[in-house]
Amino acid sequence: MQTTQVVGLDLSGRTALVTGAASGIGRACAARLASAGAQVQVLDVDKAAAEEAAAAVGGRAVAVDLADPDAVDALDARVDVLVNNAGLQHVAALPDFPPERFAYLQRVMVEAPFRLIRQALPHMYERGWGRVVNISSVHGLIASPYKSAYVTAKHALEGLSKTVALESAGRGVTSNCVNPAFVRTPLVDKQIADQAAAHGISESEVIEKIMLERAAIKRLIEPGEVAELVAYLCTPVADLITGASLAIDGGWTAH
Repeated sequence: MQTTQVVGLDLSGRTALVTGAASGIGRACAARLASAGAQVQVLDVDKAAAEEAAAAVGGRAVAVDLADPDAVDALDARVDVLVNNAGLQHVAALPDFPPERFAYLQRVMVEAPFRLIRQALPHMYERGWGRVVNISSVHGLIASPYKSAYVTAKHALEGLSKTVALESAGRGVTSNCVNPAFVRTPLVDKQIADQAAAHGISESEVIEKIMLERAAIKRLIEPGEVAELVAYLCTPVADLITGASLAIDGGWTAH
């Protein structure tokens, strides 16, 4: 799907770091920020994919497991734009949910963003400008069954983002969450295939009748649409948008 690019975005001379940037939303964000002139660090656990994505946008690839606190602390996160995007999913009823998997999701999706923000803020304060954009989810606003770790992590990310917004107010730094519903990414494509096999229905039926049951507009979001909202938050006209949770969900949370 073709998306219209946000006008007025010039990140020349700025640096950006995007986690989970080898594919999906992260890759779209890295490409969009690079197209606006930013020098982008492409972070991903998949080294080969990160290198390929970085080459495509003229950025720098960094392979890292965000579940490793020491590895996260060793990163150079002194950047002007930080996009915390990396995430993963595990679906299971609470009595069957592996505690170690729950903890792993929190390290990747909550602790790693905290550590990266903690390193980035002094640089942003010194420059008098910065953007922290946390890719949350509709599940940062509402819950669904069988996704306890993901829902918990996204709700925690919302709280972290708001705290950063309050602490950084008046220093040229904003912190916001972008809250998409289902986006057409490799992670979602796998969920669609798994659901189709489990229910014995077509993939198109999975999208319309299961994934998008709550949405008013029955289509998946494209990664580029999320990236444009991220780009908008980096423009001068978004200077007063901070501590917000911006839904891009086809009306999912309007119920």
